[in-house]
Amino acid sequence: MPSALKRPIGIDVFTAAKQRIAWTFDNYERVYVSFSGGKDSTVMLHMAADEARRRGRRFGLLFIDLEAQYKLTIDHVRACFREYADCTEPYWVALPLILRNAVSQYEPRWYCWDKNKREAWVREPEPMSITDLDAFPFFREGMEFEEFVEDFGAWYARGESAACMVGIRADESLNRFRTLMAEKACVEGKKWTSVKRGGCVNVYPIYDWRTRDIWIYHAKHPHKRYNQLYDRMHLAGLTIHQMRICQPYGDDQRKGLHLFHVIEPETWGRVVARVNGANAGALYAHKAGNMCGNLRVSKPDHHTWQSFSKLLLATMPEHMREHYVARIDTFINWWASRGVTTIPDEADPKLEAARKVPSWRRIAKALLRNDYWCKGLSFSQLKSADPERYKRLVEARRKRWEKAQLQSTESLKDVLNYSPNSIDLKSRNASKP
Repeated sequence: MPSALKRPIGIDVFTAAKQRIAWTFDNYERVYVSFSGGKDSTVMLHMAADEARRRGRRFGLLFIDLEAQYKLTIDHVRACFREYADCTEPYWVALPLILRNAVSQYEPRWYCWDKNKREAWVREPEPMSITDLDAFPFFREGMEFEEFVEDFGAWYARGESAACMVGIRADESLNRFRTLMAEKACVEGKKWTSVKRGGCVNVYPIYDWRTRDIWIYHAKHPHKRYNQLYDRMHLAGLTIHQMRICQPYGDDQRKGLHLFHVIEPETWGRVVARVNGANAGALYAHKAGNMCGNLRVSKPDHHTWQSFSKLLLATMPEHMREHYVARIDTFINWWASRGVTTIPDEADPKLEAARKVPSWRRIAKALLRNDYWCKGLSFSQLKSADPERYKRLVEARRKRWEKAQLQSTESLKDVLNYSPNSIDLKSRNASKP
């Protein structure tokens, strides 16, 4: 968290977290912990369990099993569920959910626990897992992970006051910092709370902890278990700030995929056979350059960024090409409606990074990064129920843009008819944007 935004409150972070957890039990009839098996949620689970035992209360313990995970993490989660069986209601969920797969254009999203690919599963679900598709009235096959998490909270409340304790820290990433600091509905002005749909409240008891505070906690509480995967990561040369164990195929998480076969080779073999693009991601996702669009990217000398973008689109699988073309059309016409009728090939890199100006270089970088939701072009992620609605909305917008003559001078529609063989890669006559 940027130091300029920190305001000391006169107590240490451990005491503050204990007070926030006590406040949660004081104010909510139903409480559960969202548990991933990582270092942050493990510490939060230990502290929540200590408080619940002091009060003689039980709380829900939610773990969403994503199938293609480290065995050491599953071992740790299993041990925690067993250790706190006396004060928890267990919800070990192993249902088919859609997860982001940033290492493949053929399968940009993949189903964990896909019943049609059972023979390829990385492992079988735990005996205590919830695998019944009818276990939750809100569940439907093809739900996004994020949707399930939010709907579970609304379901868990069951008409009573409910809170979910989430172990995220503002220091861990910019996205998590934004989650905590963004303008949102919170409780009693407490920025470490967030009111979610259905009335459930997210509580972030350790939001102001640093990474070192997590390990200080374990040093002072050596009897409390932690995920031994972190020991392996340390041996692999990672610093405490680089250690992440979440779903390893996401846009940011894929950078650590190359460690999987080093840390847990017995699991890696099955992961490669299960998750499309996993091996290529392990080879290239942690490297800078064009392979995954990390940091600085380049184009062939005889291409403009616009023609290079079209080349990238033309070489994609059809379903991905159509997906990206729809988003790029929206991007171009959004800027056209604000007076930018011609997208420049490139602009000031600082302004591009701040997303304050459009350019074909920004578009090319989004394509190289396999940025499925085009967050680099200022789009947000859709819920799984939204894609068809989004397509209808795009078509309606296109008609309005065409009527208002806001369409850019060169449409991307022709790209849908391109094939790699139809492009003269040696041509140096680049068209104007």
